[in-house]
Amino acid sequence: MLAKAIGALALLGLAGCAGQGAASGPWTHWVCDSQAEVFWRPAGDADQVEVRLAADEPIRVLQQEPSGSGALYSDGQLSLHVRGDEGLVYWTATDDLIGRGCRAR
Repeated sequence: MLAKAIGALALLGLAGCAGQGAASGPWTHWVCDSQAEVFWRPAGDADQVEVRLAADEPIRVLQQEPSGSGALYSDGQLSLHVRGDEGLVYWTATDDLIGRGCRAR
């Protein structure tokens, strides 16, 4: 009986490890002042988010970077800066603004 319990706990532990690194939770849907749509959610790691610029766009994984205020995430190409309940999205290399004032609608 004890061996079965230990085996079950080991399987639960392995299942928990297998889930690490996977995205979690529903997508947050924001619309920016430019009418750009941004879908984002926390990734499996606490310092990452997954981002799509439209429902049919590829998913990008952005890493958290140092920021003076709020939370800044980037993959070197796309950046998402979240402050409170709104954000700013831009192309990192060219500083081209995709949208500001992005909020849940």
